[in-house]
This record gives sequence, C-alpha cells and structure tokens, in this order.
Amino acid sequence: MSALAPRDRLIVALDLPDVGKAERLVERLGDAATFYKVGMELAYGGGGLAFARRLAAAGMKVFLDLKLLDIPNTVERATAQAAGLGATFLTVHAYPQAMKAAVVGARGSGLKLLAVTVLTSYDDEDMSDVGYRFGVVEMVRRRAEQAQALGVDGIVASAAEAKSIRTAVGKNMILVTPSIRPADAAVADQKRVAAPATAIRDGADFLVVGRPITTAPDPREAADAIVAEIAAAGS
Repeated sequence: MSALAPRDRLIVALDLPDVGKAERLVERLGDAATFYKVGMELAYGGGGLAFARRLAAAGMKVFLDLKLLDIPNTVERATAQAAGLGATFLTVHAYPQAMKAAVVGARGSGLKLLAVTVLTSYDDEDMSDVGYRFGVVEMVRRRAEQAQALGVDGIVASAAEAKSIRTAVGKNMILVTPSIRPADAAVADQKRVAAPATAIRDGADFLVVGRPITTAPDPREAADAIVAEIAAAGS
C-alpha cells in the first residue's frame, strides 16, 4: 500500500444507537478523525446508511462493517448497493461463496472488500464449540489465503494474527485490525486485543477503535493520543 498519514490509519467505530449521537461525536472529533466505521447497530438504528452516504459526500472515508453472508445473489446485489453509497470499505464474511459474489458486486466501483476471518470475541474454545476443526490462527491463515485467491482486497483480523497473515499473503492485501485497546482501556467482551503500537508494528494498515474513543470524556484527546502512538510505531 502507498504511505498513509497516521491519522488516516485510525478508523473510529461509530458503534452507537442512533444517528444523532453519531453526528455529535463526529462534530466533537472534528479533524482528529478522517475515517469512520458504520456497523450493524447504527445501520439498523434508522438512517445509518444514509448517514454513511453523507459522511462520504463530506469527504470522510467510510467503512461499512455489515459482514455480509447470504446466498451469492443476495450478497452480490447488496455489495452493489453498498458501492453506491460511496463507502471505502465493506466487510463480507470469509466464506468462499460470499466472497466470490461480493467481488462481482463490487466490480467497476471504488469499493474495497474486506474478508472477516474470525471475530475477535472468539478463541480456540469458541471455534471448537461451533464445530470448526481448526483453531483461530490456522483458520485466519486459511481464510486470508482464500480471500487473496478470490480477489478480495483485504482482511479483518486481530493483531494477534497480523504477523502470520503477512507471512501468508504478503504486503499487498489491506489488513484492518479491530479490538484495539490502549494500555489503560478495558478489554470488555473482546478476547484477542492489542495496543495500537503493537498492531502497527505487526503489520496492520488500519486500526479500528470504538469504545476507548466513543466513551472517553474527551473523544478528540483520546483519538489524538492513539494517532500519536500510530505515528511513533510507524516511524
């Protein structure tokens, strides 16, 4: 990937219940953030996708974290609709049928597809509970390799797998790491977390940060601190 400014590598997760709260947070952050994630909570809260369109029209980058997974025809058509919103990234679960369909749906647009490998709330025991015969690290690697072979633009995985992903697929695929937590932040419901500097050093291109910013007394100060850590790790 071409060189990115540290601030552009931070994706603020707008995991909020309504558009009004999201708009107020974006206003408070001002130029401290340039990239925002709109996920299922905001999308289903009413007006979230229209808000994503407005963000893109205002010059912000938008990550639609909708984790598409359905029959191929539905995924293809949903991806084409998402491309029309002006988003930069869209997630699809890393199942071959879904990834193939999303690649077709995004064709001819500027939308970049990200394959969600294993959710960061999962560990090896959880993988076993749902019937997978591979643990987290092996499943992430296999799905990353499949995504690359199918023409998907990038991967979503925890920083714990970043080094193995880079070994498997090289430097050309986009790597987005969620569950980023500064040292003093609560882990909450996540199991595979990392500090911003660790994720950057291990090969992440973009970091998704939600609650450490959205629930901070001063969200702008929190975002600036994370950007500073990104800058220091990448220097």
